[in-house]
Amino acid sequence: MITIVDGFSTGAELASHLHRLGVPCAHVQSQPGVHPFLRRTFDPIHYRRDHGFVADVEELAARLKHDGVRRIVAGTESGVTLAETLSSMLGLPTNSEQRTARRDKHLMAAAVSSSGLATPRTHLASSPADAAQWFYDSGLSEAVVKPVDSAGSDGVTFCRTPVEVGDAASSVLASRTVFGRQNRAVLVQERLLGVEFYINTVSLEGDHRVAETWRYTKQTRPGGGPIYDYEEPVQATSEEAGLLRKFTFAVLDALGIRNSPAHTEVMLTADGPVLIETGARLGGATAPAVVERHCGMSQTALAAAALATPADFYAFDDCRLTWPGVLRNVEFINHRRGLADRNAMLRAADLPSTVAVCPAVEHGEPLQPTTDLLSTPGFLYLAAGSRDQVDRDYALLRQWEGQGLHTGDMAVPVGSARS
Repeated sequence: MITIVDGFSTGAELASHLHRLGVPCAHVQSQPGVHPFLRRTFDPIHYRRDHGFVADVEELAARLKHDGVRRIVAGTESGVTLAETLSSMLGLPTNSEQRTARRDKHLMAAAVSSSGLATPRTHLASSPADAAQWFYDSGLSEAVVKPVDSAGSDGVTFCRTPVEVGDAASSVLASRTVFGRQNRAVLVQERLLGVEFYINTVSLEGDHRVAETWRYTKQTRPGGGPIYDYEEPVQATSEEAGLLRKFTFAVLDALGIRNSPAHTEVMLTADGPVLIETGARLGGATAPAVVERHCGMSQTALAAAALATPADFYAFDDCRLTWPGVLRNVEFINHRRGLADRNAMLRAADLPSTVAVCPAVEHGEPLQPTTDLLSTPGFLYLAAGSRDQVDRDYALLRQWEGQGLHTGDMAVPVGSARS
């Protein structure tokens, strides 16, 4: 049996893959409460047993041992520490003991830097004044302020002045992470300039494979934080993919990631690749079936292979993966307060190149303007043989969104995009 800790987001897709492979799964929740954004993705149908939240880790370990569990994996970022802790307690394959460096972004940067790999200049601040003073003394022109161990662009702000840094740090320290933990420190980092990528890998006994490499395009929201715009996959045979692969594998080794998926964000600067951060878990906000259909492999499918059929994992050649056409994963961006209208949102399926629409909200749910990944109403995939077609459909989608698509404030006649 495989146990998934926090089987939310792409973790739910992993459970589905394992279920189709005939692998029995159990579920564990790492904390009593779950953010609604994550909770709505959970599907209990793929589990033989759901242990829920168990406060006593020793008791939980005993239950899993009784189940005959043979692997424990994190479904999302919040489950990483508990999955690795339980695996160590039960003597199961897991990552190295340096767990804190895989969750604490300050320790992560230190561990990677000590291995001779490039990281941004970083400071761990305990107060807004401390954060502002470090930025002033650093001589940097821009900084990124963010929580130490959250995810999904939660609390991330770009700053240009000490006052902005202090204000952003104050906001972080006054809030909780998306996982419900109070922020007791704040990270201030050099803002990197270049092209940003994420590399989704799977590791088995220290042997790494790249399942997917994607190039980010982001917007900057009012107030100075990132909004996910869209991303496109990078051919494995390209020069940049080869450079990112080598750098990412070195990062995984530096962080002791030996037996898990990982989602690594890298900025390719004029001086070469620089680590932004790594999570020892699956990448989120994805539809694996779409990625597999258009690119040949998804991280979720490769992670399932590593757990269920290791020979298939070892046989996968991650340097030769290529595909025809253009694929684009576009995050929805809502501009208006209102109630979510899923019927209106699903009209985006009428765009000629749309191959999947993935709403992340319930019909009638209150919507605020999108400010980060957690406040997006969902995402869709565009695919076509022509980049021009994808560009046209993307532009039309953004036009519809500006007119109130996600709250049903505009009427998009069905079929109008294909006429």
